[in-house]
Amino acid sequence: MQVEWKTSTFDALRNDELYDILQLRMQVFILEQDSIYLDLDGKDLQASHMLGTVAGGLCAYQRCLPPGASYPESSLGRIVVAPKWRGHSLGRELVSRGIAYNLSTWPDSGICISAQAHLQPFYSELGFCGEGPEYQEDGIPHRKMRYTQPGGVVPGN
Repeated sequence: MQVEWKTSTFDALRNDELYDILQLRMQVFILEQDSIYLDLDGKDLQASHMLGTVAGGLCAYQRCLPPGASYPESSLGRIVVAPKWRGHSLGRELVSRGIAYNLSTWPDSGICISAQAHLQPFYSELGFCGEGPEYQEDGIPHRKMRYTQPGGVVPGN
């Protein structure tokens, strides 16, 4: 399986890419997870969009947000792997690429995410540490997590 990775600004996305992104996000976050929420929250316009494709089809996606968009730090969000591509470690590669992108693009900023609570072990393996109590977001338990580099150093501090 050869995944092609691309990162684009909103304005640089082709219409078909944007359609595929929105379709995947709706398929997983709204239908599969049964979470009715406003997906189009205005943050896509300022995000960098990371797409993984196989044979031209979208298999993985996330948006990389600049400091101040969601948190004072940079952020990763809408992290999703298409159902038929799960089990191939694409989520791990996707988030690792997002971490590297954010750290190189905003080197003076840390990375903060709002992780679905059941995915805390996954994000912990990638260098994120939980902060504070769990909370409800769009009807799903979440927890704020902050990226720490190896050795426990928080970027930007």
